[in-house]
Amino acid sequence: MKVAFQGEIGAYSESAVYSYFNPSVQVKPCRNLSDVFESVEKGETLYGVVPIENSIEGSVNQTYDLFFTHDLKVCGETILKIVHCLITNPKTSLNSIKIVYSHPQALAQCRSFLESLGCDLIPTYDTAGSVKMMKEKKLMEAGAVASERAAKIYGMKVLVKGIADNPNNYTRFFVISKNDSPLSGKDKTSIIFSLKDRSGALYHALEEFAVRNINLTKIESRPTKQEPWEYNFYLDFEGHRNEERCQEALKAIEKKSAFLKVLGSYPRAAKTF
Repeated sequence: MKVAFQGEIGAYSESAVYSYFNPSVQVKPCRNLSDVFESVEKGETLYGVVPIENSIEGSVNQTYDLFFTHDLKVCGETILKIVHCLITNPKTSLNSIKIVYSHPQALAQCRSFLESLGCDLIPTYDTAGSVKMMKEKKLMEAGAVASERAAKIYGMKVLVKGIADNPNNYTRFFVISKNDSPLSGKDKTSIIFSLKDRSGALYHALEEFAVRNINLTKIESRPTKQEPWEYNFYLDFEGHRNEERCQEALKAIEKKSAFLKVLGSYPRAAKTF
């Protein structure tokens, strides 16, 4: 079994792969999130693991957008504790750092610490990729924000550990495949829908869950990118799409929606915090 993820070896997404599956699973690093979706869609890998939201910075919008262009399902989720480190070449000191590289979300999650350094912040495509680049180019006046594991893999030095603004830093990952998961009894379902432009439309859509005592765990809106000020709603709720009450709710919402897509049903990730 082979699993695709975005980033280089040592990325947080790779750790999420091992957390959900096991440390012996084969992995396929991909440069972009779209490459992960394409790898699964083309059958090059059975699964992909992609970040969907962070407890500090919120949703990973690109991941949600890719569900519109790829016919894949969410079959699982996993939550990973994120511990950011400032990583440098072994001979680099803290006061000699002029530039810090990392993924934009990692830079944002460590904003206060990095601003105190007075360095230029350069976004890159990956946390571990920043460490790899820094080593290959022998950048002695630079640092990278990544995991302690990435530092070990590339033979670099952890200068400061735990630099995130908030220590309660977790990222939730979706496991994607061509099919979702069967009913397990402790499931969640993710959907995307848009509503017809009428008074109380969202209220009446959400009412379908309330009257059936279905708990919503997340809801947010994103522009449709088709018409100004029109939005898609991303919603997670407890239960499996094949449960009777969930089927009833989805059928009722479909009648009230301009668009509805069920991303998949999957076992809830165990809370580790």
